[in-house]
Amino acid sequence: MTVKIRPIPAFNDNYIWLLQQDHNPKVCVVDPGDATPVLALLAAEALTLETILITHHHADHIGGVPRLREAFPEVQVYGPQSAKINCLTHTVKQDQTLRVLGIEFTVLEVPGHTLDHIAYFAPAKDSQAPILFCGDTLFAAGCGRMFEGTAPMMLASLQKLSSLDPDTRVYCAHEYTLANLHFALAAEPSNQDLQARMDTTTRIRQAQKPSLPSTIAWENRTNPFLRCHKEVVAQTVAAHNHVEVQDVTATFAQLRAWKDNF
Repeated sequence: MTVKIRPIPAFNDNYIWLLQQDHNPKVCVVDPGDATPVLALLAAEALTLETILITHHHADHIGGVPRLREAFPEVQVYGPQSAKINCLTHTVKQDQTLRVLGIEFTVLEVPGHTLDHIAYFAPAKDSQAPILFCGDTLFAAGCGRMFEGTAPMMLASLQKLSSLDPDTRVYCAHEYTLANLHFALAAEPSNQDLQARMDTTTRIRQAQKPSLPSTIAWENRTNPFLRCHKEVVAQTVAAHNHVEVQDVTATFAQLRAWKDNF
């Protein structure tokens, strides 16, 4: 059994992820902020929407759910408990498991971008690599803005994700990779892995292909927000802010503030 995961582009830079097991017509989508491209693909391929996974309450992640539920009344919609989400059929929380297309996902609470943010992680099974749907918490070479959470909260969430199996395939929700890599090189210009990733990603995007998924291994080697404990990153952040090198949490907070205005 293998599950194919592919992106459905939406808005300017969102990816709605679609999961399909072999040739089974029943499928799952993750964070459908816009129903239109989802419905178009499902109709074109005669697919039935069985499950929707939601990571957090922002409109570009949940906006398409009502129309999808109208089109597929039996669809099961999973997401975090939140007063800002009223389109779910099931709420889930930390360590809860759910089976989607034969894959068992564990829910990880990863607040910071929003307070209700969760991720879905499936460990390796047979020939299937580990899978992570992380919404806007972890991006390729970056992380989400802290709209509701604090720096310690967001850092703890990122550390939770960075400790997953290095082979985990990371499916985040936006095509931000090139912009994130430009900032990452400012934060850690001597990182040769980062320089190589910039070259590779530039070629991928010039070919108009998605830069995702990433892997946890690549993020730990090239994502400055997962590398705040590295002396070289801490020194660069301190120099940028004209302060002494501080602890990991302070370094992370200053790094995120730098990125916000980069």
